[in-house]
Amino acid sequence: MGPRMMMFRRPAAVFAALLLVTPAAATDTELANLARASGMPDIPGLKMVWLAPWGDVRNARPWRNIIVHQTEGPAGSARGGAQAQAKNPTRRGVTVWVETDGTVYWAVAENLVPTHGDGANRNDNKYIDNRPTYRQVVRDNSIGVEFAGNYPDVTTGPTEAQVAAWKILVKVLRARYDIPADRVFAHNWIDYKDARYCEGCSLATLAREWGE
Repeated sequence: MGPRMMMFRRPAAVFAALLLVTPAAATDTELANLARASGMPDIPGLKMVWLAPWGDVRNARPWRNIIVHQTEGPAGSARGGAQAQAKNPTRRGVTVWVETDGTVYWAVAENLVPTHGDGANRNDNKYIDNRPTYRQVVRDNSIGVEFAGNYPDVTTGPTEAQVAAWKILVKVLRARYDIPADRVFAHNWIDYKDARYCEGCSLATLAREWGE
């Protein structure tokens, strides 16, 4: 079991998505095998746009964590964010971007570190036990995934298509980098963030539940 988590309200759209998500077209074993590939593999169940292809996984950063972000951008903004990230990989942003229609943009080579997270500055145990995360789950050891679409209402949850894509994507990320489910974190769990909403919390919670 992962660290204890306090309860919070999930958006209704997430519950609806759980009912409507269909099984992935590939088995977990097949996804795990694809996750160790190089180049631009076709991953069943995902619409992938490769702005930076995979290299040899042995040359990737030793990612130990996954941090889930939600950008305050409108639907359609993931493409622009990913393209800007690809041009300037170390700018404020992440490696992987997910559009509201479920399209996944792999924007940055795996050996580069985008600027994301705020240094794991949360130590209040509000959402999880922060003793193993405080100043430890940082951009240098964490691959970031950004979900677009919570604008103009930041409390808007992920779309059904995003949840469906995430269910496959998180398996691929975990298999590629050998990351256990309890090392998937919401941005709000590890950093002091906007008090209006819990950034990435529903998606990180789902990832942990799927990994149990």
